[in-house]
Amino acid sequence: MRFWLLEKRKNKEKTQDYIAYKARISRSMYAMIESGERNPSVPVAKKIAKILNFDWTLFFE
Repeated sequence: MRFWLLEKRKNKEKTQDYIAYKARISRSMYAMIESGERNPSVPVAKKIAKILNFDWTLFFE
């Protein structure tokens, strides 16, 4: 589970649907990324990071 990602999303008061829509991915794909089941591609990681205002490389640490 990527608790840090969940926390960033909750702090911005955004839904999974909103982040997925803005990142142009499905909500289920975003949910899998947030839960740690899937890793995002670099372009998707960059989109999510831009929406939530953090460094995209956090996904790959």
